[in-house]
Amino acid sequence: MTVWDRPEPPARPVPLDRERIVAAAIALADEGGLAAVSLRKVAARLEAGPMRLYGYISTKEELYDLMVDEVQGEILPEEQPGDWREALRVLAHRTRQTALRHEWLADLLGGRPALGPNGLAVAESTLSALDGLADIDTVMRAVETVSAYFTGAIRREITNLRAERATGLSKHDWQRAHGPHVTRMLATGRFPALKRAVYDGTDVDAEASFATGLDWVLDAVAAKIT
Repeated sequence: MTVWDRPEPPARPVPLDRERIVAAAIALADEGGLAAVSLRKVAARLEAGPMRLYGYISTKEELYDLMVDEVQGEILPEEQPGDWREALRVLAHRTRQTALRHEWLADLLGGRPALGPNGLAVAESTLSALDGLADIDTVMRAVETVSAYFTGAIRREITNLRAERATGLSKHDWQRAHGPHVTRMLATGRFPALKRAVYDGTDVDAEASFATGLDWVLDAVAAKIT
């Protein structure tokens, strides 16, 4: 029986329910990442005994499932996109925006399918936009391909943000600090392609890079679907 199917125990003596538990866990994760989340710490924030939480949630993995499903409500589009391409684009951008608000989400993306009500609603909204365009296997591979792209891109962006906070160096600060080493290495002539990328390539921000890569992936998917 999943955590969504299991009934909640009576809320006494301190009023408690899964909604409050999940909200407290998300607040802890937003403040300190997944490492800051434990049933003991959630219970302390709610001023309840840790053992009481086990009546609502059996494991930390179940708590993660509930947290992911809660924030997937932020991914679910307010209106059904007009076509399959826009549906996948909306899914990607809303997932990125949600992960930037809740950075811990990046650590849980790409795992097993989300089976909570919001996760299923996101999947339904996405798949229904492609329904009838191709056989179901092609549709599933299309969604998986786009998901693989934006999951990897989001994780890379979040990793870089964490590195900036940990080191105190922005992307450009880091580049300046390592510039002399890179210049010396490129001057050896051993890395001509990399040299062209460094000196001739255009530096774009994370959002622009994400959008461009997404459009390229969608172009490839379109070639298969059409």
